[in-house]
Amino acid sequence: MHMRILKNNTSALFRALLCAFFLLLPLASTVTADNHQKNWHFNSLATRLINDGFESEMIKKLYQNPKASFETRGVSLYFIHSEAKLNYDQFSNKWSIQQAKKYLKKHHNTLVNIEEAYGVDKHVITAIILVETGLGNTMGSRSILNTLSSLASLKNPDVRSDFWKNFKNKDEISKKEFQKIADRKSNWAYKELKAFLTYTEREQFDPLTLVGSYAGALGIAQFMPTTAIAYAKDGDQDGRIDLYNHADAMASIASFLKRFGWRSGIQKDKAKKVIYRYNHSDYYVDTIIKIRNILKG
Repeated sequence: MHMRILKNNTSALFRALLCAFFLLLPLASTVTADNHQKNWHFNSLATRLINDGFESEMIKKLYQNPKASFETRGVSLYFIHSEAKLNYDQFSNKWSIQQAKKYLKKHHNTLVNIEEAYGVDKHVITAIILVETGLGNTMGSRSILNTLSSLASLKNPDVRSDFWKNFKNKDEISKKEFQKIADRKSNWAYKELKAFLTYTEREQFDPLTLVGSYAGALGIAQFMPTTAIAYAKDGDQDGRIDLYNHADAMASIASFLKRFGWRSGIQKDKAKKVIYRYNHSDYYVDTIIKIRNILKG
């Protein structure tokens, strides 16, 4: 009697679950199709990445994810010539210097070890981290994957045409100039995207979760992915290069500066030239040198 009831109930439950499965199946297919349609901008880009050796299933899964989306607003920033001037002077005010001194004290042992290993002044490393990300507090909030993928996809004429149609700043740039910039930036972004996917796979990061600047720079040191591949180092010796980790960011900055000529006791003029390789701005270079001198006392 009890066995028959149990058997009947089990059969009824199975039928209910089976029915629910077939009812939900069209919905799941619709969601996948809708997302594929939403991300049509990335179709040719995904094919290009696969042809360049990236694993097919990984790329398809990546761009079918709802988190992957074309960033019209973010990409627009690259075509607006009236970009607001940066104010680096804010980083040499009293409050910022106090924060930098606290940072030096907090990370003293790590900075000393890196200074000894690379011959790069710990005050310069701290100054760069202060200016780049406010000592790691403002690393950007834009999806690096979406930023670089959106720019890279402009290589496709259909994507470029659709973007121009929806571009809201046509009074600030001609279509001819837009085409010129789009061609140059899409090639640049594709190289950075490949480096980004290589970095995230190598260091076991989910590329959909990493955020950075509107240009696609990542982490405390604000390295572009190609720079990360070439110069980033494992500062805390844990077997992983995590540019959102302070020790790794410090070692990576030191590695970069050393590669371009920084040496212990380097003269001021040569120091400026090396820092210029980090950021091609005289204003930036002068700010870093100024902060370094203040911190050294």
